Amino acid sequence: MASPAADDYLKTVYAHTEWQDAAITPSVLAAKLGIAPSSVTEMVKKLAAAGLVSHVPYGAVRLTDAGTQRALAMVRRHRLVETWLVREFDYRWDEVHDEAEVLEHTISDRLLEGIDVRLGRPRFDPHGDAIPDADGRVDREPFVLLADAPVGHVGRVLRVSDDDPEILRALESHGVDVGTQVEVTASGARIDGAAVPLPDGALSAVWLST
Repeated sequence: MASPAADDYLKTVYAHTEWQDAAITPSVLAAKLGIAPSSVTEMVKKLAAAGLVSHVPYGAVRLTDAGTQRALAMVRRHRLVETWLVREFDYRWDEVHDEAEVLEHTISDRLLEGIDVRLGRPRFDPHGDAIPDADGRVDREPFVLLADAPVGHVGRVLRVSDDDPEILRALESHGVDVGTQVEVTASGARIDGAAVPLPDGALSAVWLST
């Protein structure tokens, strides 16, 4: 199944369980892709027939080993392109996702390798998501979701979800970025001793080191 649509499905299934353990369901997959549930059902059947996912009716969708390798290859493309756009073309971290969605399907393997070399083989994209290497290996350190971090916890921002550009812009305006050290408080967070107002949705969009 060599198609951009199939690759987008596999990439979405993979990304869903990167930062939490609950497997993705067809309904959640449909919501993330903005596609009708009936269309998702048909594609999942095709992916299962191709040996890329495992699925039982009304149950979770999980990647097979073959599906995981293909998903990692697409994730690598997407995140390298995002990093390239930020570093080389001065895109902001809230602007790169949609551009990468297009470019990841069009650039050659040769160009992708050239981008990787030029950027110094980065391990993480602008949002803190791990960039798989050419063999599919991924580096990630222990993490905790900001919403689950206890008051008093101090950790570096490891990742900020790119699902909502408004949250990215709001966090950036308050000095919150990947690598920023944050202290969790009862009312939100503190950076360098100063209280930081967190935008709605930030608690479920920021991950800290443990």
